[in-house]
Amino acid sequence: MITPAYLQKGDTVALVATARKNIDNNLQPTRDLLHSWGLEVVIGSTIGLDKNQLAGTDEQRADDFQKQMDNPNIKAIWCVRGGYGTVKMLELLDFSKFKQSPKWVVGFSDVTVLHNHLNTMGYKSIHGIMPVTIPRATPDAVSSMHKALFGEPLSYKIGPDPKNRMGKGSGEIVGGNLSILYSLLGSPSAIDCHDKILFIEDLDEYLYHIDRMMMNLKRNGCLENLKGIVVGSMTRMNDNDIPWGKDALQIVEEITKPYNIPIIFNFPAGHIRDNRALIMGNKATIEVTPQGSTLIFE
Repeated sequence: MITPAYLQKGDTVALVATARKNIDNNLQPTRDLLHSWGLEVVIGSTIGLDKNQLAGTDEQRADDFQKQMDNPNIKAIWCVRGGYGTVKMLELLDFSKFKQSPKWVVGFSDVTVLHNHLNTMGYKSIHGIMPVTIPRATPDAVSSMHKALFGEPLSYKIGPDPKNRMGKGSGEIVGGNLSILYSLLGSPSAIDCHDKILFIEDLDEYLYHIDRMMMNLKRNGCLENLKGIVVGSMTRMNDNDIPWGKDALQIVEEITKPYNIPIIFNFPAGHIRDNRALIMGNKATIEVTPQGSTLIFE
């Protein structure tokens, strides 16, 4: 996997909206944070655009993202928020200049579309906090983003969980939002799970749909040859009047039971305040013991 150049003081970060609109005056905390890191900020043309739920038309969002990719002075593109819509602009993008001068693409949730697409192209990206989440992000989440962007050593140690499956595994981390992974299967942007560590998280889904999506991953062979699984937050899950009978983590536990691989549950990443950065496509080692779990990036 190709690693974009890590940031240095004086570099410029572009803030763009690839999906849901961002019409509020809410980016000053992000400006202040990036300036405190010695970085410059460019506000993309999609910020403030209003097309129903989206930040402008598909063409406008693609044009903004394209300009940031093609601008050699931009060293990272930070998506301001998720929602839905990134996939609608994906086929309008030309990655030719990006391949000549790769840069970091940063975000989570709907930005999983870009993480997965870049992974199929052979490029790393960063899953982590976004500008709209910075005011409520934990210091550890913010610190982890700084480490990921500047190429500092990145590792995590978390406490034990009764659902964890013991063991040790190494491989490139792939994945992101489970709903997005599910929606991309069968497309050119679908990730290759073979010998990888799969990360999943989700928000505001019905429990039966979590089961459906996990079964889809299973039937597509995505779970068969993994080196491990990291399960992030499953936030604000919904149930029907007739209960499904298991919560989201129990569903994941049940469907992954046949596979003899280490699994970390309740990892601090996803739609939570403590959303720690993950370098997608980067090789990492996870180790799960009764005393707790570690995830260490190479």
